[in-house]
Amino acid sequence: MSNLHEECGVFGIYDRSGQKDVARTIYYGLLALQHRGQESCGIAVSDTQGPKGVKVRKGMGLVNEEFTREDLDRLPGDIGIGHVRYSTAGASVPENAQPLVIHYIKGTLALAHNGNLINAKELRDELAYNGSIFQTTIDTEVIAYEIARERVRCHSAEEAVGKAADKLKGAYSLVVMSPRKLIGMRDPLGFKPLCIGKRGEAYILASESCALDTIGAEFVRDVLPGEIVTISHQGITSDTSRCLKPEDQAHCIFEYIYFARTDSRMDGIPVYRSRVVAGKYLAQDSPVDADLVCGVPESGNAAALGYAMESGIPYGTAFYKNSYIGRTFISPTQGARETGVQVKLNVLDEAVKGKRVVLIDDSIVRGTTSDRIISMLREHGAKEVHMRVSSPPFLWPCYFGTDVPERGQLIAFNRSIEEIREVIGADSLGYLQADRLPQLIDHTAGICHGCFDGVYPMETPTTNIHNALEDD
Repeated sequence: MSNLHEECGVFGIYDRSGQKDVARTIYYGLLALQHRGQESCGIAVSDTQGPKGVKVRKGMGLVNEEFTREDLDRLPGDIGIGHVRYSTAGASVPENAQPLVIHYIKGTLALAHNGNLINAKELRDELAYNGSIFQTTIDTEVIAYEIARERVRCHSAEEAVGKAADKLKGAYSLVVMSPRKLIGMRDPLGFKPLCIGKRGEAYILASESCALDTIGAEFVRDVLPGEIVTISHQGITSDTSRCLKPEDQAHCIFEYIYFARTDSRMDGIPVYRSRVVAGKYLAQDSPVDADLVCGVPESGNAAALGYAMESGIPYGTAFYKNSYIGRTFISPTQGARETGVQVKLNVLDEAVKGKRVVLIDDSIVRGTTSDRIISMLREHGAKEVHMRVSSPPFLWPCYFGTDVPERGQLIAFNRSIEEIREVIGADSLGYLQADRLPQLIDHTAGICHGCFDGVYPMETPTTNIHNALEDD
């Protein structure tokens, strides 16, 4: 139960069958991606065969709270994009909700973005000096203006996306809707995921494959890092001129450890398998005598199963999870987070009473959530609680769309593992070893592990860039 949150999830569809009901498909796709963002959501649609124009509906909150059947009926169209958001840059306010729709000389452009630009401030300042007026404090608007500016000089929307991307530094998976096309792109390092699906005459772009499963679409393939995919009435085309060699890429390893849904596949790797493997490595490197292995729901469960399989200690369920409560990180204050743990989880007395428990979680960020969960296990009769974490200690901030706090807020900063153990109240504590990380994905592509060792795949800012666009 990490206190981390991810930037967002994106979804796009172009249905060439002649039906005008893509909004409902986007709705269900966003429900499947809800774990990637719970602050705001939105859907934008257009009719490629009708009058130009985009209809958009956005709101603060969960997808099923913000959209009614009547709302979807008022969004007819055969092309559309959707977005779920948790803010890592830009305030949590309605004007920052996506998709972002802009009107310019070529018509309309709608954009949804997952990731974080590290040069957004510089790009925004340049645009502002040239007369651009900004309505939001998110880097997505910077990307949209760069695309619009390039589109005036380019022959096609996809060419404009490519030229704009050449100016961007950082992480970005984009879905872009022009009046007649749906375009998807990943940054050349492939920080954030994006995949292609097909259902009948419809092509789909989504942050995770679980969204394709939800709408009954066939998984086609992942969008390659650096690739631009263009979907039009004629079909699908690809530009791979910006693609790097796999070993030069930098996939976010925390997608596999925590962010992605367990039933997703990313770049050919099942997320479930990665987490089970992490648990097996934990058992090999940090063994302990115990009676029960359990995971902190949900992302700790697969690693807990792996630990049990490798160690021979029985796997069991120690918690009841209230499925109607959002992730603890959605709470704005630490006190609310701690209360949220109690509302969200309850310990099953009969499962833990008198037992030595191995507790598996995906990460420890500030430590307060782990402290509370361990206390809950002891209050319900656990004899010992041994904490095992399926990632290395967080020591450095993230600049690419994961809200890892500044170093001073990280429990592992300036503390040894033994000191962390004392703070959270565990009988023992073990982390996944950093050299195990590449083995979790079992292929030659590079990974980004900067939040663990401070070695980033590109030069990073020297100052805190979170909410930098709010200072203007």
